[in-house]
Amino acid sequence: MTPGYGCGELAVVTEANAEPAIVRARIGAIEILRLNRPAKRNALDSSCLASLIAALEELCADDGLRVLVLSTTRVRAFCAGADVAEVLDRDGGVSRMRAFTRLYALIEQFPVPTIAICVGHCVGAGAEIVAGCDLRVGGDNLRLSWAGARLGIPVGPARLVPLVGLARAKDLVLTGRVIDMAQADWYGLLALTAAADGAEAAALELAGTLAAAPAEGVRSIVAMFRALESTEQRVSYENERLMDFQRRGSGLPTG
Repeated sequence: MTPGYGCGELAVVTEANAEPAIVRARIGAIEILRLNRPAKRNALDSSCLASLIAALEELCADDGLRVLVLSTTRVRAFCAGADVAEVLDRDGGVSRMRAFTRLYALIEQFPVPTIAICVGHCVGAGAEIVAGCDLRVGGDNLRLSWAGARLGIPVGPARLVPLVGLARAKDLVLTGRVIDMAQADWYGLLALTAAADGAEAAALELAGTLAAAPAEGVRSIVAMFRALESTEQRVSYENERLMDFQRRGSGLPTG
């Protein structure tokens, strides 16, 4: 997919002379963050996590923002999870997990509607990100999987249970099985479906509809959903378990 950036394009570069890990674009009051590690299927390493967190922290304080769209520069993958090939020592592994929990908390606390582009591989942390968003647009090449249980990672229930119910969440999280666009849509996970290369355009049309509504009212409704479903507390509890897993358990692989 070749992104149509509109106005306000900005690349967040993780290191000198490197490809940007996050590519940003602004279309009016809509911000698009595109993951850009195609060789890694957008797997998240420490540097990419830092860039994504910095962008989200900045946007949380942006009073002019109406909608956030999380996307990818290539439809082969939205995000293949943590970059477990990243070489880290023990402290580095703990720091990376702390970054993941910060990311999950930021998405949960985000003050305006969030839309995830679910194309290609959405695995592990990628599945967590899209589940944390308010709305999801699925592409016809979707491969969605909560793969944490395969590594013993205590993650998944906080976000998935409110979306699909207890029985289906147990099935998806405990088995880690892969579901496609049709199955994800049947489970009620997707607001819209589209061809993979049209998923972002469909999401931007949806974002435009949301952005046209009164901003204060929409922000209030987003906060009401969070409060009524106790999602912030659920994510905080799961984040504590993740940190304990990294500090005292086997932890995520560190290269």
